[in-house]
Amino acid sequence: MAQRKSADLIAGAVVLVVAIGFLGYAFANSGRSLGGGYTLVAKFDRIDGLSLGSDVKVAGVKVGSVTTARIDPQTFRAVVNFTVADTIKLPKDSSAVITSDGLLGGKYISLEPGGDTTDLSPGGEITLTQSSISIEQLLGKFIFNGLPSGKPADGAAPAPAPK
Repeated sequence: MAQRKSADLIAGAVVLVVAIGFLGYAFANSGRSLGGGYTLVAKFDRIDGLSLGSDVKVAGVKVGSVTTARIDPQTFRAVVNFTVADTIKLPKDSSAVITSDGLLGGKYISLEPGGDTTDLSPGGEITLTQSSISIEQLLGKFIFNGLPSGKPADGAAPAPAPK
């Protein structure tokens, strides 16, 4: 009986070590990190599709990720906190745009560095922002407003049909 308990204990330990190895491998290859970087803040009118963990990119290269998102109760704007790698120093007049990876891709924050000589400090706010564009709203506007109605735009009578 004692021998069987030892075998069960060893088998359990092996399974646990293998599981920890898989988790470590997955984490190491996910592009995420435990820390590093500094936090910045940006306020947007809309953040549709942006979620916690979404990428933050400069020139298409991932430099951080979104850490929190909340509503400012006074302005009703979305306040997004995100990290940026310590090696990236952004000028104070940088801008943040919520954009997407293609038509059906996920949303991310694209940072456009400005030309100011002073850099944003940790905890600083990016004030030049552009909110998320809703593909559904754009398609709805195109479908309902962009199709010809049979009437000319100026309200005149339609031209007679060709014979």
